[in-house]
Amino acid sequence: MKNILLAMLVAFLWGTTYAVTQYTLSGWPPLLLGALRALPAGLLLFVIKPNLPKREEWPVLFRLGAINIAIFFSLLFVMAQTLPSAISAVGMVSLPVFAMLYYWLVYKKSPTKIQLLTGGLLISFAWFLFDPLNLTLNPIGLMAMFAAISCVIVGSNITKTLGVKLHWWPVLCWQLIIGGGILVIFSFIHALITPEPYLHAFENFNLLNGIGLIWLILFNTMIAYSLYVWLLSRMTVVEFTFAGVTNPIAGILMGLLLVGETFSPYQYLLMVLMITTSLVAPCINLYIKYRK
Repeated sequence: MKNILLAMLVAFLWGTTYAVTQYTLSGWPPLLLGALRALPAGLLLFVIKPNLPKREEWPVLFRLGAINIAIFFSLLFVMAQTLPSAISAVGMVSLPVFAMLYYWLVYKKSPTKIQLLTGGLLISFAWFLFDPLNLTLNPIGLMAMFAAISCVIVGSNITKTLGVKLHWWPVLCWQLIIGGGILVIFSFIHALITPEPYLHAFENFNLLNGIGLIWLILFNTMIAYSLYVWLLSRMTVVEFTFAGVTNPIAGILMGLLLVGETFSPYQYLLMVLMITTSLVAPCINLYIKYRK
């Protein structure tokens, strides 16, 4: 139970990313935000407990850093800059459907009937929620959302596999350092091509920007990712999925409190239905597990 509560804290902290970014760092380039979120956090964690992976561990850590941090963080901040906070967080609730398809296609692990049922319901509710007739959404943000979901599935699979072979602390530190380093390089290249947003961010830096960066580095990354990597070696993916309900809740609440996002009762109902549906299969699996 303690692990599930900690996982809920992790998901809640991640759910605040979208609204906090819109409120404190609006207009900042996604590549720069990703680099500033990842690299300082990774270096600070390394200072707390220095470590150096073995030679044969570097390739998989590089893949993890590229997928789980560099690509994912960039996509996350594209979502934060182009989609409403609540929509970004609720949209990520569809992660179990994509995970189910991934394990079905890659590992030939057929989904259960309840997984197929809840997956179909999630797709149906998402279809009505994202219907252009009811809600106008940025197509770039939507594409970033689906790509980010893919990164989560592949990255989590690599992280869980590494947790068996390698201590969780080096996995935590080096994926952030490697991913952050990649983002620094691409940010520099992007700044040379399009310097205006970078100059605007640095020349107009203020206290609110600083608070936003501290939140992203300290709470969203150092604390949340430390717990995430530690928990993945101590609980099942099903249990972690169950805890993920706090992510959309945080997205909806923070979107309302920080940036004043409001939706129609019909849209809120669809959000609640998506969140509730995403919990059905994990709840049943947890019940079966603890019943045994």
